[in-house]
Amino acid sequence: MRKFATYPSLEGRSVLITGGGSGIGAATVQAFAEQASKVAFIDFDAEASLKTVAAVEAAGHAKPLFLDADLRDIGALRDAVAEAARVNGDITVLVNNAARDDRHPFDTVTPEYWDDRIAMNLKHQFFTAQAVQPMMKRQGGGSIVNLGSVSWLAGQGGMHAYTASKAAIVGLTRGQARDFGPDNIRVNCVAPGWIMTERQQTLWLDAAGEQELMTRQCLKRKLYPDEIARVILFFAADDSGAMTNQQYVADGGWV
Repeated sequence: MRKFATYPSLEGRSVLITGGGSGIGAATVQAFAEQASKVAFIDFDAEASLKTVAAVEAAGHAKPLFLDADLRDIGALRDAVAEAARVNGDITVLVNNAARDDRHPFDTVTPEYWDDRIAMNLKHQFFTAQAVQPMMKRQGGGSIVNLGSVSWLAGQGGMHAYTASKAAIVGLTRGQARDFGPDNIRVNCVAPGWIMTERQQTLWLDAAGEQELMTRQCLKRKLYPDEIARVILFFAADDSGAMTNQQYVADGGWV
């Protein structure tokens, strides 16, 4: 049986995760629950989110708080953040995970579609951080982990709004790290590679994709959501207390 790190600094911490209903987000909810953190997560997929809650409870951990909200609605987002803090106390760990990597041919993108993708993949990260930063400052510090992607580093096409958003998250991370640092708030970006979530395997993974993955990755195996969740735990915990203003690539050596 494989054994992984326990981080005492995460015990009892109020943690908020966006997009925690499935994929990397669900694995991150589970990972923080295993650390005995007080976990809340925001998602608009109630069915998937309730399954995540049930799975955490079935594993013997405290029930995470599921907050049903569309992150594109900034008012609803702010209400959800406030409710998480009301239930679990001031948030001192934020994981900005939510995103959708829908493919879109360049010549079919409309201004409305572009704005919606930016709202889904980038805008909410800024406004969630804006909502929790005063709490972290009040508590003497905190950690924000923004989820990026290696897609733009690899020069992937066919999803321009997504890759533009994910590239922008690095700039957002670095600006926040500079501004929040005096209050002992760390901000880092984790950039996953091609992670085998249920969505990825259902929608995008085919024989050609698997061949490309095995060719381009240094590690000749598939990567799964729990592997990214463990990287996020490290950046949330005090063990990485000297680390901020960074992008960490976790892609099996793809780029």
